[in-house]
Amino acid sequence: MAKKQRSALAWGIILIVLGLIFILDNFNIDVWDILARLWPLALIVWGAWKLYFGLKERKEAAPVQKPEQD
Repeated sequence: MAKKQRSALAWGIILIVLGLIFILDNFNIDVWDILARLWPLALIVWGAWKLYFGLKERKEAAPVQKPEQD
């Protein structure tokens, strides 16, 4: 994915999360209390994301071996 596309994706995710926080706050749902309890989940998801895409890129970058011709 190009750097420009990743940047646009990141900003989109940030804006969605901020919007959700404000909407939940309008419904008197204490978002910060929920985040205070679940923040380790963000680390787990981030680590799984990095692991998955790191292994995927490594697999794609591996040289393809051609079968020997007789």
